[in-house]
Amino acid sequence: MRPIIIGAGRGSRLNVLTDGQPKCYIRVGGRRILDWILETLAAAGLETPVFVGGYRIEQIQADYPHLIYCHNANWQHNNILASLFCAEEYMADGFVCSYSDILYRPAVVRRALEHEGDIALCVDTDWRTRYVDRSQHPEDDAEKVVAEGDRVVAINRTMPGSAASGEYIGVARFDAAGARSLRAHYQRVKAKYAGQTWKYDMPFEKAYLIHLFEEMLDAGSALHMVTTNGEYMEIDTEEDVALANAHWSDEYGG
Repeated sequence: MRPIIIGAGRGSRLNVLTDGQPKCYIRVGGRRILDWILETLAAAGLETPVFVGGYRIEQIQADYPHLIYCHNANWQHNNILASLFCAEEYMADGFVCSYSDILYRPAVVRRALEHEGDIALCVDTDWRTRYVDRSQHPEDDAEKVVAEGDRVVAINRTMPGSAASGEYIGVARFDAAGARSLRAHYQRVKAKYAGQTWKYDMPFEKAYLIHLFEEMLDAGSALHMVTTNGEYMEIDTEEDVALANAHWSDEYGG
């Protein structure tokens, strides 16, 4: 199965750390975030990844010539959902998608691959522990999930943390049927809302992937959850970089 890494944005909340390099080049434990991700995806048995780039894509292409590339040339004016669909041609047979600013382990990817459902979202059930020290990235901004058993029933940022089963970590697996469903819902919503306001008073072009997940849930689609109890970190701010360098290698054997 082909992984798709979504990495077009600059990561403005990292300030000067991304002035001369893409966000996925931030170093944790002496290694780039992208190196951690590539190692994890390979260890889960996945094929050569597709990288959706925008900001500094030429730098990544030079340093990682073996990857397959899709260019989000309009990255400054759109968001994660639009970035993912720059790689739509690679989705048909099923795929795993991953944000490019996260650290996670192969075990949760394997659980997603093994799940019988058409769509499996990877969710951190120990998520609130990480937010205790994240003053620059509050819990309110987490992509929170509610599940009944392994069936996802809600995913959004607006629910209170106390109501959430966990946080979507930015990794999901779609088999061929799941990919067809995702693409059909995206094309339907795009046809209706392109150039207009969609969810949460946000322009369609600025939508996040979880907004499409919400749309699918509202339409009755089955989204399932596989869990990781920790062993996940997001690198979104300078504070996150410091926390990851202090804890990731020691706690998770990097």
